[in-house]
Amino acid sequence: MQIRVLGCSGSIAAGNRTTSFLLDDDVLIDAGTGVGDLTLDEMVCVDHILVTHSHLDHVLSIGLLADSVARRRTGRPPIRVHALPATLEALRTHVFNGVIWPNFTRLPSAEHPVLEFAPFAIGESIVLGARRAEVLPAEHTVPAVGFAITGPEPGKGAWVFTGDTGPNPGLWRRLTGMTIAHLVIETAFGDDEQHLARISSHLCPTTLGKELARLEGEVSVHITHIKPGEVDAVMAQIEALATQHACSALQTGQVFDL
Repeated sequence: MQIRVLGCSGSIAAGNRTTSFLLDDDVLIDAGTGVGDLTLDEMVCVDHILVTHSHLDHVLSIGLLADSVARRRTGRPPIRVHALPATLEALRTHVFNGVIWPNFTRLPSAEHPVLEFAPFAIGESIVLGARRAEVLPAEHTVPAVGFAITGPEPGKGAWVFTGDTGPNPGLWRRLTGMTIAHLVIETAFGDDEQHLARISSHLCPTTLGKELARLEGEVSVHITHIKPGEVDAVMAQIEALATQHACSALQTGQVFDL
């Protein structure tokens, strides 16, 4: 099982792509601007998209991918977009509405659409062949989740992605006792913007430190969703934390072999 980082920035600038990961060759975890760096042949292979929440930096490539692959996926099952019911409703209402973007859940025909929406609930597990994605709780300004991804040998540990979240007691309760190979956790703001982090339900280094204190053992922690131009400053603040976990900034193009 392999996970490739297509994008991990909190916004866009040259060399910065917003959140998206490719699990093996057929599953996207979020669909930010990083999806645009896939080749057309790679896009055609995507059969599932797991969505953490409805914010634009995590979903904007769903419609563009659907448009790109529609002609090449004729005769194949639709791409299944897995998300909370509230997230799917937001996509129907605000994106696939014929005004912002065509409704690819009914195109090229209602009988054979490019996309199919599949609701899930927190605590459920989505079976993806020999892999499994458990839906984890998140605390954000809109309904949101994270994911724990395990392969055919779950004892080797999960790849855990928090999604966008502020302080999240429910996450740590669920992770207690779980074997974690890697934790990808957001820190969207520096400590100089703690107020903004709090009202937007994101983490900053101070709150990250408090969250990681609840994480058992020693885990490889990868920091995501830092704004362009802020990586060095935010990581310097994180490195000053008294944490037992090794923390590093996630990089576009980074690959996890699990």
